[in-house]
Amino acid sequence: MKAANVRPITDLKNHTRELVREIADSGQSIVITQNGRPTVVVMDVEQHDRLHDTLAMLKLLAQSQDSLVRTGRRFSTAEVRRRAKAALARASNR
Repeated sequence: MKAANVRPITDLKNHTRELVREIADSGQSIVITQNGRPTVVVMDVEQHDRLHDTLAMLKLLAQSQDSLVRTGRRFSTAEVRRRAKAALARASNR
């Protein structure tokens, strides 16, 4: 966590418009603290979507590894791509 990206909740309350603009322009998230402790993260929509796409791919990878261990079944590259596209489509519909 970078110190420049950590702000107290009073900044969010008093300077919401400026913080939103800063986040949107920089693409960097900001950690909001309450009583000196990290409480929430504010991020732009593009960063949020990339994060969810990454999580969907990691989940697919974990499921694939689990499936290989359990069944020993392997998939072709085309099948993996098809499944990855379907998983990303499901994740983006949420």
